[in-house]
Amino acid sequence: MDNLNLKPKMEGGLERPTRHIIDWKNPDFLNEAKYEDELRRVADACHGCRRCVSLCNSFPTLFDLIDESETFEVDGVAYQDFESVVDHCYLCDLCFMTKCPYVPPHEWEIDFPHLMLRGKAIKNANKKVSFRDKILSSTDMLGKIFSRSIVSSTVNFFNNNKIFRVILEKFGVHRSAKLPKFVAKTAQQLKLANQVTNSKHKVAIFTTCYHNYNEPGVIKDFYEILKHNNITVEIITDNNCCGMPKLELGDIEQVSEMMNKNLPKFKKFTDQGYLIIAPIPSCVLMYKQELPLLFPDNQDLMKVSKSFRDPFEFLNMLYDEGALNTDFTTQLGDISYQVACHQRVQNFGMLTKKILELIPGTKVNAVERCSGHDGTYGVKRETHEIAIKIARPITKAFKEAKFDSFTSDCSLAAHHIENSMGNIVAPEHPISLIKKAYGINK
Repeated sequence: MDNLNLKPKMEGGLERPTRHIIDWKNPDFLNEAKYEDELRRVADACHGCRRCVSLCNSFPTLFDLIDESETFEVDGVAYQDFESVVDHCYLCDLCFMTKCPYVPPHEWEIDFPHLMLRGKAIKNANKKVSFRDKILSSTDMLGKIFSRSIVSSTVNFFNNNKIFRVILEKFGVHRSAKLPKFVAKTAQQLKLANQVTNSKHKVAIFTTCYHNYNEPGVIKDFYEILKHNNITVEIITDNNCCGMPKLELGDIEQVSEMMNKNLPKFKKFTDQGYLIIAPIPSCVLMYKQELPLLFPDNQDLMKVSKSFRDPFEFLNMLYDEGALNTDFTTQLGDISYQVACHQRVQNFGMLTKKILELIPGTKVNAVERCSGHDGTYGVKRETHEIAIKIARPITKAFKEAKFDSFTSDCSLAAHHIENSMGNIVAPEHPISLIKKAYGINK
C-alpha cells in the first residue's frame, strides 16, 4: 500500500499526474481502520479545497456531511456516513485528471477515485451490494437473456410501458430512466467477413456488451468505415464485458475473472499485429489504464493494453499518415457534441471533433461536461434525478446551439442527454455520422 517514492510537487505544478498501482491484494486494502484514516485525510484536503464541487454528487454530499456536523470539520462525520459519498462516485476520474491540484506527484498523493474504489471493494467484501445492483451490472447475462427473437421485442415493449415502469420502480429502477433497447440479432452474429487483405493496419473490433446486445448498428457502421479506408478488419465474436460495471461495485475478483476470459481472445489478434478498437470509451479505458493498474504483473494484459485504441484515435492516426479517406460526400451541419468523461481522461485530445470537422459544411460544438449517467447510476431510483441534474449544463448548451444532430462517443451518455432534453430528438453515434458523411448506404 506504500506510495512510490516520488519527488513532491508544489500546488499548481505542471508535472503530468501519476497513477499508482492499485495494491488490492494487500490485506491493508480491505482494512477498514486504515481505510478510514486515509479517507479522513483525503476528505480534510477536499474540505479545504472544494474545487471539485460541481463535478458529481460525491463532493456536495461530502461537504454537506462536514458542514452539517457538530464540529463543521471532518472529525464530526461518522465513519458510516461516508458510505453515501462512495455510492455517488462512479469512477469517471475527472476529479483526478482535470481538477485536483494534489494528485501524485504532489506530496499529498491524493487519488480520490481510487480511494472510492477501495471503499466500494470494502462494501462488496462486507456483502453490502444490493441484489438490484448485481443484476444491473451483469450486462452479459441480461444481454444473453433478452437479445433473442420475440423476447427482445417483448422486453422493449414493457420497458416503454408506463404501468410496467411504475412496477419496475419498486425494484429500484426509476420510471423515467431511459433503458437500453435489445436486439434479436447481436453484433457478433452479423457475420461481417474481412474483405481487405495486406493493409498496413489491421483492426479487431471489440463489440462491447452494450453495442453487441443493444446497438449493433454502430459496429456495422465502423466496420464499413474501416473497409472504406482499405483496413483489414475482423469482428471479435466471443468476447465478454470489459468489467467496468463490476469495477464500479468494487467486485475486483469478478473483474479479474472477466479479464481472464477476454485475454486469450484478444491476444490471438494482438499476436497477429491487430489493434483492438472498442466504440465505448469506458471499455477502452479499462484495458488502457484500469486493468493494468490492477494487474501490473500480467504480461499478456500489458501486451493487449498497448494494442487498444479509441475509434477516433485510430482515424486520426490514419489522417496523420495521409491515409484517411477524406472524400466526404454529405455535409452534416451543426453538431452538438458531449465529450465523454472516459474519453477525456485518456488524454489524447478532442479527436472526435477534429475528424468530424474534416467533413465540409460541418461544425462541432463540444461540451466538456459529465452526463451523469455512468451505465447504472442514471437508471437507479435514488440517483436518476441527480444524474439528470448533472446533465443540465449539457442540455442547456445543446438547446442554445440549435443543432442539426447531437452526439457523444458514449452511447449511454447520449441517450441520457436525450432523456434530459425530453426525448424530442434521438442522438447519432459519431461513427454513424462519419458513415453518413461518406455516403455509405449499405
